Amino acid sequence: MSRRAVVVGAGLAGTLAAAVLSTAGVDEVIVLDRDELPEGPEHRRGLPQGRHAHLLMAGGLAAMEELVPGVSLRKRLLAAGAHEISLSSGMLARTPEGWLRRWRREGPAMLTCTRALLDWTVREAVREHCAVEVRKATVLGLTGSAGRARGVRIAAPGGDTDLDADLVVDASGRGTRVVTWLDGLGLSGVREQAVDSGLVNASRVYRVPEGAERFPLTIVQANPYVGRPARSAMVMPVEGDRWLVSCGGSRGGEPPADPEGFLRYTLALPDPIVGRLISGAEPLTDIHLSRSTSNVRRYLEKAPRWPEGFVVLGDALATFNPAYGQGMSVAAFGAQVLGRELERAGSLAAPGLARRVVRGAARSVDAAWSMAVGQDALYPGVRGGRRPGVADRAVTAYTRRVMKAATGSYAAASAIWDVTSMRTPPARLFRPDAVLAALAGSPLPRLTEPPLTPDEREVLRSLDRTGR
Repeated sequence: MSRRAVVVGAGLAGTLAAAVLSTAGVDEVIVLDRDELPEGPEHRRGLPQGRHAHLLMAGGLAAMEELVPGVSLRKRLLAAGAHEISLSSGMLARTPEGWLRRWRREGPAMLTCTRALLDWTVREAVREHCAVEVRKATVLGLTGSAGRARGVRIAAPGGDTDLDADLVVDASGRGTRVVTWLDGLGLSGVREQAVDSGLVNASRVYRVPEGAERFPLTIVQANPYVGRPARSAMVMPVEGDRWLVSCGGSRGGEPPADPEGFLRYTLALPDPIVGRLISGAEPLTDIHLSRSTSNVRRYLEKAPRWPEGFVVLGDALATFNPAYGQGMSVAAFGAQVLGRELERAGSLAAPGLARRVVRGAARSVDAAWSMAVGQDALYPGVRGGRRPGVADRAVTAYTRRVMKAATGSYAAASAIWDVTSMRTPPARLFRPDAVLAALAGSPLPRLTEPPLTPDEREVLRSLDRTGR
């Protein structure tokens, strides 16, 4: 394989796509990004949601390990201070159906760190092991025709310039202008769908208090079944002996940006554990708000015509409410599709390659999209969501039954973990063991308090400045 590929966007999706192209033997892989990329794990302007909590699920990590050969991303992230959290024993999770128990048997794990550390670690690994060039540039559109994209047009002080390419990958994220770019080639009529619950994220970083270094990740999930706005909060360990605390609220239940209001918000949740923890912790940053949280899908795979030489991956194809922890893994799955199709085609110029990649990447979006939209559509004031039909209500009722059983059934909890970790599709919930567990219900009584060990209970008591 030879020739040149251009990737628009140096975020996670773009970096993974560049690794795939380089590994496939493309002669020249150029990544273009409008931001000046930081030299270390630092926040960058082009990723406004980067200051909030991100969870790298086991399925997504496995895909990334496959995409970046010759290096263990897991080991690199852990060496840089990331935390590996067992879904079965390493977290406190209050779901809409109650507290999940913690089991001594090991389940799938997830990695927690700042998004800045994750992006930087992946970018550095790709730079070290793959022949990839990164340039600062603002891409204005595609060149070529409706039949084939020939490259990109770049803004330049002395006049716009064209950069030819045999394959262009749009991985420019939530701010993509892909529909406008396609219009410029004479391809219109792309259907888009947006489901916006009005979610606002508010996040703040704290120093981990002495003695609380091993306190589990703690999350109070939103409840979409009570006809009220979503309200949630999470305390997540990240590198540098810090807690990243993120709150999320949908339209009518947005978290505030002032410190006192932020604390009150966490204490007013169905369980005040997050507020009790941070009431005795030292804040290290201001509170950062983000409103870029709507679910947006562009049905590019259904376009009647598609240009050769143009692929769309990651958030440019579909974005999800970040509360569900799916976006990074879906970006990795899309890059895997690109790798498989390149191996099959053997050439960037193979007829139909671009369309097959877009369709395959869209299939990797389906499950995450259904899960995110199915939940967000239930909150009051949502925009763009459709009323649930009979089949939707039946699936919701069954899923709730599985989750209720999971509060005290290891078999039901295992099914939930497999889906949450993105190791298996949602159909896992309909396997016989999960169905039997859902029908039997929880064999153990409902927990009225978080399942803390005696040492953890003492940590919580020592930190609590709320008088509760």
